[in-house]
Amino acid sequence: MTGTSVLQQIKFFSPPADPPSSPDLSLRLKEQDCLSLLKRCKNIEEFKQAHAQIVKWGFFWNSFCASNLVVTCALSDWGSMDYACSIFQQIDEPGTFEFNTMIRAHVKSMNFEEALYFYFEMVERGIEPDNFTYPTLFKACAWLRAQEEGMQIHGHAFKFGFGSDLYVQNSLINMYGKCGNIEHSCAVFEQMDEKSVASWSAIIAAHASLGRWSECLMTFGKMSSEGHWRPEESTLVTVLSACTHLGALDLGKSTHGSLLRNISELNVIVQTSLIDMYVKCGCLEKGLSLFRKMAKRNQMSYSVIISGLAMHGNGEEALRIFSEMLEEGLDPDDVVYVGVLSACSHAGLVDEGFQCFDRMKSEHGIKPTVLHYGCMVDLMGKAGMIKEALEFIKSMPIKPNDVVWRSLLSACRVHCNLEFGEIAAKHLFQMNSQNPGDYLMLSNMYARAQRWPEMAKIRVEMARKGLHQAAGHSLVEVGRRIYKFVSQGTSHPGCESVYEMIHQMEWQLKFEGYSPDTSQVLLDVNEEEKKERLKGHSQKLAIAFALINTSQGSPIRIARNLRMCNDCHTYTKLISVIYEREITVRDRTRFHHFKDGTCSCRDYW
Repeated sequence: MTGTSVLQQIKFFSPPADPPSSPDLSLRLKEQDCLSLLKRCKNIEEFKQAHAQIVKWGFFWNSFCASNLVVTCALSDWGSMDYACSIFQQIDEPGTFEFNTMIRAHVKSMNFEEALYFYFEMVERGIEPDNFTYPTLFKACAWLRAQEEGMQIHGHAFKFGFGSDLYVQNSLINMYGKCGNIEHSCAVFEQMDEKSVASWSAIIAAHASLGRWSECLMTFGKMSSEGHWRPEESTLVTVLSACTHLGALDLGKSTHGSLLRNISELNVIVQTSLIDMYVKCGCLEKGLSLFRKMAKRNQMSYSVIISGLAMHGNGEEALRIFSEMLEEGLDPDDVVYVGVLSACSHAGLVDEGFQCFDRMKSEHGIKPTVLHYGCMVDLMGKAGMIKEALEFIKSMPIKPNDVVWRSLLSACRVHCNLEFGEIAAKHLFQMNSQNPGDYLMLSNMYARAQRWPEMAKIRVEMARKGLHQAAGHSLVEVGRRIYKFVSQGTSHPGCESVYEMIHQMEWQLKFEGYSPDTSQVLLDVNEEEKKERLKGHSQKLAIAFALINTSQGSPIRIARNLRMCNDCHTYTKLISVIYEREITVRDRTRFHHFKDGTCSCRDYW
């Protein structure tokens, strides 16, 4: 529906100048006929005819008829907001119901600012809102991220006595969450005398919208512990998303069970979310199994499984499923092709990657975006084709962004190509990069080359700009709880036993020929200090904790925020042999599956 300004005056049918005298029985019957005609309207033309009849017989002065006209025109899918506004403004004394209708209709039509204008006009006229007024208004504020206006309206709701209304409170939780003010969302939630399923759903969604995944799961746990709440489908999908981000497979499995118990038939969106969760929690086989069992698949389903296979380094299988998608008659979009090119990159399928890149343009008519070019640079960079990658960037028809240059810089770091790394870093710094990782990569390359003055200069520049790299951390799930370990951390309650376990692990590693790769410690300190720092890497702490607290032979799954270093990679391969464990690690870009002393990446990452 098209929108209109609150002040816009459009007159399609003008009501009579004077209201009719008291209607007799025949007029009342005619009024019922007009209202019945109004209810049967299926398009705007039929509505205009019904409107004309109501005006002709003088029923417009009946507030019930006028209200029905506004509701039908404003809220019907075929309606017109311009026409509805014209009718509304011909009502001499619109009341709360009419204003609520217009506010709701504007929100439904995504005209959020107009909805707020109607509310303030309502207040100026001295018309008191009711509990139906505010949830819609808070929805408008949420969409606009208009926290200031939302807080003002919150004050009005409190003033008019609706501060403790359940529906108002639920919409407040959502509004503050969408505006990024989780403290206010939590405050409203905690102050509620009565909570509904929608209340729990709103606070869980508020945490999720801000990436507070741990809090999301904790809140869901509290909801579940109370026992009598049956979670909504949307809430369970949000919880699945939290499990996906945290790598919490056991909690994800539990949520899957809740979905099966509470929903008779899972739709494509929910099934795709489940596949995404299993794949990104390291359980690729289960994700593939669910994908194969889907009765109907769409672009998103294929995109998720192809991207998942890419993260696991299973490029050939990703290309096979991509072929199945084409055979099924589904046209790939630009998102699917990002997954396909990533799969080629992670698996080292250089020729196949170039073929897919050309096919995307020639066969499917998709114009490459900077994401696709970034994938190609990553593809060449991982394969050690640094010079070719730089030439490719120079030949791009669009301006390369920071992601493209960062891919080249990362490849230069892996392949120790300082010359080209300086070129990539120069472009990033010219873009006024605020990503501390860019500075650290170049700094580490200088450190590896023992060019300490240049390294110090980069570090000083970082300090001047106030850039700080987030500490490396690893998450491990034990007993359906997520435990976080920070590199060099000593604040974890069980850190003493963890470091004791590290000592035992290193003692056994010596018999396997392990020698710490101190080149990974890019600090100007002695060898012993470097070895001590390697012991404190978050991945090793998480593995030690899992070995202590899980049964012998059970798999270990870890999610970390940074790329795995070479030393941790070698270390984990050997630990998988010594302790006979399967260890799955998800780092910033991909999965590593360690078993019997080997890694699924085949040392290509």
